[in-house]
Amino acid sequence: MRSGWSVASLVKDVTVIEDRRSSDDRAGDRRDGAAGAMDADGLPRLPSLPALTGPAVAESLPGLARVAASAALHTTEWGMRTTARNWLRVGRAVTNRDEAATLIREVGSVVGAVGEIARQVADGVPVGTALLRAGESLGAGAERPRDVVAAPMVDGQVVGSRPTSLRDRGHDLLQRSRDVWSQDDRHPAYERILDELAPDEARILVMLLRDGPQPSVDVRTGGPIGMVNSQLIAPGLNMIGARAGLRYLEQVPSYINNLFRLGLIWLSREPVRDHMEYQVLEAQPDVLAALHSVKFTKVVRRSVHLTPFGEEFCKLALVDEETAAGDLPEHEVPPEVDG
Repeated sequence: MRSGWSVASLVKDVTVIEDRRSSDDRAGDRRDGAAGAMDADGLPRLPSLPALTGPAVAESLPGLARVAASAALHTTEWGMRTTARNWLRVGRAVTNRDEAATLIREVGSVVGAVGEIARQVADGVPVGTALLRAGESLGAGAERPRDVVAAPMVDGQVVGSRPTSLRDRGHDLLQRSRDVWSQDDRHPAYERILDELAPDEARILVMLLRDGPQPSVDVRTGGPIGMVNSQLIAPGLNMIGARAGLRYLEQVPSYINNLFRLGLIWLSREPVRDHMEYQVLEAQPDVLAALHSVKFTKVVRRSVHLTPFGEEFCKLALVDEETAAGDLPEHEVPPEVDG
């Protein structure tokens, strides 16, 4: 590791870059550079904060430092000493004068913001107001990428930045389709679906995978009038909530709608093969209440199935490999919609 230059010379370079700073500031930088040195972590020594007076300031200082450091981390992409230790910029700064000069200037901006907060609190400014002002000043100087959106996250890891142009994204998609060495056979929607599922909905999917299609009934008006114009009284009554052991049974209709929206289940007009299951369902209190709500009623038997996409999702995301490879009940394939 080369160290043929001193911290004093780096600070001098900073003063050249910062030609708008006053002569007093430049003199102060030279004094700090001449007296300072590398600290125990191998980073440029940071300037000390101004002394604080007053009991209110002393009490708020620990929380003040924590919040200010957190704001600096998220707005200026600088995490002070701890984050800098892991950054390649620190390694480059050891042998590159220009990089070191920029590094020192950015550290100084963060420390200066903390010092400014302390001065405002000492002058009687409320702590919340001082923190808000500091966050705005730090955020104003942070440069944000214009041509790239936020990098997508998969399993808590950044998988790369994504171009904003639809044509660029389409080109990138086709490029990856020609990659014969790629081993990732998961559908990209699976990651997003997991974020849009409630815990109870995951239990419904596992139950459908292991136990097969579930019976469902619609209660409609019957009798002579019902033969001409039957009205729907209660749609989609089922025992899915009880069989899956759900926590919020009253949310089952919403769960079914969301799973259908995500393409994981479909609602068949046909009954399940075992008609004995409907005898238990039709004896449930909600079904009986609907049957006795009007004079003439009838029951129309339906069923709830996993889609092929839903089956694959459950096997990859919700059950272990042994269960996924085992003998599981079959689900009907949804009919094709005529165009």
